[in-house]
Amino acid sequence: MLIELTMSKAKVLFVSQTIEPYIEDGNISYMSRHLPQAIQERGKEIRTFMPRFGCVNERRYQLHEVIRLSGMNLILNDSDHPLIIKVASIQAARMQVYFIDNEEYFKRKFTFRDDKGKFYADNDERMAFYCRGVIETVRKLGWAPDVIHCQGWMTSLMPYYLKTLFNEDPIFANSKIVYSVYDNEFKEKLSKNFVAKLGLKDEWISPELTKLNNANYVDLTKFAIGMSDAVIIGSEKINDEVNDFVSSLNVPTLGYHSAEDYADAYSEFYDDLL
Repeated sequence: MLIELTMSKAKVLFVSQTIEPYIEDGNISYMSRHLPQAIQERGKEIRTFMPRFGCVNERRYQLHEVIRLSGMNLILNDSDHPLIIKVASIQAARMQVYFIDNEEYFKRKFTFRDDKGKFYADNDERMAFYCRGVIETVRKLGWAPDVIHCQGWMTSLMPYYLKTLFNEDPIFANSKIVYSVYDNEFKEKLSKNFVAKLGLKDEWISPELTKLNNANYVDLTKFAIGMSDAVIIGSEKINDEVNDFVSSLNVPTLGYHSAEDYADAYSEFYDDLL
């Protein structure tokens, strides 16, 4: 008797800071929109997340709240912050996008800078809330990703959270974390008491994490890369110091691929990790 064995689809979680068409922000928005579709078309199951910045037009893109996923409070800087989950569909891609929302952090009508170009002082808290929000939502979904692909500095805490706070969670037990580096550098620094804002237990605070107090873009990016299982160069040109750091590591690395040839390269890279 011949028994046919079928393998379940590999699951890829995309965590991005901006996605077209909701926000047009160069290469990272383009890749965050088209890569999940390409990976889905190559037979993998996907989920996609981004912050629900206030400049996203909810009526135009038909965002609606997912009540069964919302309602949790996340503690940051000694305060409770309600986690709201919204969802919209990109019909042409047959793809849903989940949005992490919170009135305090994401209601403002700009992404990372105000109307005068000033970097928001609480961008570090917003980053932490977003990363924790994605993780808690995926846990509620009960959806165990094989690959977690983080795109943009707004996702920089994902590898740390997954390797420390959630390292024994069965949802993420077998997940491989991929971090993409782009040319979205900022010149400002995180707050001097950033780590204290996270409200972590002492055993979760590593010497590497404490370096994020008053950290710049390079510090933050190197920290995220150091906690990841693999790295992708998402832009043709990235920060020289970050590039040297990637080159010094013994981790799987995928070099830059243009819009014409990235899809198969990324899909094969995921397969090799698994």
